[in-house]
Amino acid sequence: MLFAFLCKDKPGALELRMATRPEHIEHLNKLNAEGTLKMAGPFLDADGKPNGSLVIVEAADIEAARAIADADPYAKVGLFESVDVKPYNWVFNKPEA
Repeated sequence: MLFAFLCKDKPGALELRMATRPEHIEHLNKLNAEGTLKMAGPFLDADGKPNGSLVIVEAADIEAARAIADADPYAKVGLFESVDVKPYNWVFNKPEA
């Protein structure tokens, strides 16, 4: 089943995001190699600077999805103000469709 992580950065956390980005990218690359990661990218503010993330993964259930979200280096360093994990149904433009 697919799950979407809707992650909102804490205000003023761009420096923390950029400092942690290499570990975050490494984490996503591992998920991608496992086939767990389906898509990911940052939300942008009005100035085009990252201020959150959208990550979509495949997991057995919501508990497994939350464990994946919690393992992200961004989450571990406290970048996010909130992370909402929601079941997701990819209907349009799904690569496997």
